Amino acid sequence: MATVKELREQAANVVTEARSLLDAISDKSTPEQRKEAEQAVDRALDEAAGIEARADRETKLADAEKRTIESIDRTEREARESKRPGASVVEVHQGGDMTYRTAFHEYLKAQGVKGDMPAEARAVLDRGFTSVEHRAQTTTAAAGGYTIPTELLNVLTQSMLAFGPMYNPGITTEIVTAGGGAITMPTVNDTASVVVKHTEGATLTDDGGSDVTFGEKTLNAYAFNTEWIRVSKELADDSVFAIETILGNLLGERLGRRANLELTVGDGTGDPNGIVTASGAGLVEAATAAITADEIITFLHSVDPAYRTGPKVGFMFNDSTLSAIRKLKDGDGNYLWTMGNIQAGLPGSLLGYNYSVNQAMAGLGSGVSSRVMLFGDMGKYYVRKVGQPLIGAIQDKDFWPGFGIAGYIRFDGELSDVAAVKHLALAAS
Repeated sequence: MATVKELREQAANVVTEARSLLDAISDKSTPEQRKEAEQAVDRALDEAAGIEARADRETKLADAEKRTIESIDRTEREARESKRPGASVVEVHQGGDMTYRTAFHEYLKAQGVKGDMPAEARAVLDRGFTSVEHRAQTTTAAAGGYTIPTELLNVLTQSMLAFGPMYNPGITTEIVTAGGGAITMPTVNDTASVVVKHTEGATLTDDGGSDVTFGEKTLNAYAFNTEWIRVSKELADDSVFAIETILGNLLGERLGRRANLELTVGDGTGDPNGIVTASGAGLVEAATAAITADEIITFLHSVDPAYRTGPKVGFMFNDSTLSAIRKLKDGDGNYLWTMGNIQAGLPGSLLGYNYSVNQAMAGLGSGVSSRVMLFGDMGKYYVRKVGQPLIGAIQDKDFWPGFGIAGYIRFDGELSDVAAVKHLALAAS
């Protein structure tokens, strides 16, 4: 299997070949030759996109595997440093070190009698009780059994789904607070106000018509949770993996997907005002499921030049929209999309601006009036986070003899200036 580096090199080579094919077209080329070359270029771009996607998946999978290995290595290190000399790795996984998992096993060995448990373990498990639905992750098939190997194979294949980028502070402006009290953002739009010509000796008008009008927007703190996942004692005992770590990572991704969805298309009623919902009207396309190069250029210029400079200015769209954009050319046959340097880690660009792929946005085939593209200063969109996302585990009478694990997140989002970010929408009919 090719490495990530090899895949990215393959993609770069394919794009280089595509450029050679395009450059070979001259004024002497026949229409048939020109069409054949352009079709070959389009096929090459699609192939390069597929290779890049494979490289991205390999990178994400490698990261997940690295986290699992680091968890196992950390457990081994904790065994060596345990207060109980001679603790083995097996003992650590089964209760030798006072982690949550070890405390769970201490609880099980004591048959639920906390007085028979070490004080250390009681402190770890001293949590409240909660009423839950009695549905469990078990050792059976897709419910969890596939992580119990017949052979010692420390590899877990985890399905990945892109869910960024709205929770990423590199895209928007992030505000992190310890509490969840409402934050008021004062706003002002004085762009329509004018300065009048002065006449010598004349008294200045004082009728209030030139007063500045202020407004405000509020950042609240909306909470979301994953609900409890029930883990059986058998799965916790028999899995070669630290099952709570795996589930914690998965629940973290669930929280990330929901946060990105709300910050993208939330309607602002009892939840965040998503950037697509809050954005201003930029351009309506002529077609209901297609886009042209000229429309993108016109759309870009619908945003005032004052908002077209800065480190967080750029485009945002779905990956399927990006696929269509990569095939668009200007009047001279040049592609609007410019490939970055894959090996150097430099991203591609569109009309000289960076772009972000957001799968929570509608694609070109999503239906009439869908908002398929954003452009502007994304830094004008504020994401308020209350602390950090939480992943919690608990064992009590409702979960016994297994345990429960759940995730919790609290955040809000708002566009401070509607003129800063605009959307391009498909035709209404």
